[in-house]
Amino acid sequence: MSARTCVTFQELLMLKAEARGFSLLPRQPMNSLLAGRYASRLRGRGLSFEELRHYHQGDDIRTIDWKATARYRSTHVRVYTEERERPLLLLVDQRQPMFFGSQRCMKSVAAAELAAMGAWKALHASDRVGGIVFNEEELVEIRPHRSQARMLQLFHAIERMNHRLTTVDAVKGSIGLNDALRGALRVAQHDHLVVLISDLDGADATTQKLATQLAAHNDLLVVVVYDPLGISLSGGEEMLAYDRGRAWSIPDTKQFEESFREEFQLQLDKWRGIFRNLKIPLLPISTSASVAQQLRALLGSSAK
Repeated sequence: MSARTCVTFQELLMLKAEARGFSLLPRQPMNSLLAGRYASRLRGRGLSFEELRHYHQGDDIRTIDWKATARYRSTHVRVYTEERERPLLLLVDQRQPMFFGSQRCMKSVAAAELAAMGAWKALHASDRVGGIVFNEEELVEIRPHRSQARMLQLFHAIERMNHRLTTVDAVKGSIGLNDALRGALRVAQHDHLVVLISDLDGADATTQKLATQLAAHNDLLVVVVYDPLGISLSGGEEMLAYDRGRAWSIPDTKQFEESFREEFQLQLDKWRGIFRNLKIPLLPISTSASVAQQLRALLGSSAK
């Protein structure tokens, strides 16, 4: 079965029905990847100060305001309420390396589907939704807004860039992953949920620095889209690989297969370790299976 090469605006609309059975909230189902003992938890919506009042039996002692207690000579606690919204900012990678897929769909298509389901889920929770869609030549910034019209604007940008990948024109731009992260820093200054959907092609030390800055005042979730063939690649006679206008021959040797697999695993382990140290959750999404089913398996099986 050949991989689906592009996604349509209508398909992104229809994914509203699939935006169920997973949660982007801090309280995760027990079987969620984000609920494990060693997994990073999302902090959730921000808190706003409501009042300072006397301590009552049963109050959490961690809410005691010791300065006010000393000043008034009686125990006082600070009361906070959860903010009603947490804006969602989706960073959707549609660069040339994402135009690869060996089974169900291209990585670019899986990224588009995931972005659409996340947007529908957030809008259903009355959160603002926005995004940054980027390829090598263009970066489209749509600031979060509690509006279906603004979300559909995001879908149109995703569709347009996704279809751009099917053209034969050579990509000559220099926009990369770090440019999208810098854009996210401009938009998400605090208390956003930022979801990076990419294969992390071109990630470097600057990527780590920018991710650290983003995660300091926001929740950052990294979704790594991969293709099974991208993990294990066998060569063959006169077999060529093309990337950014360059071509390489792929030798049919056991040594090449092992080296390719080891290099992929090294890169994956490297970034998994970096994000773990930064307390940034990393979710793997494969092109070979339904994105909706993978989301439900990774982020729990909430009925909502």
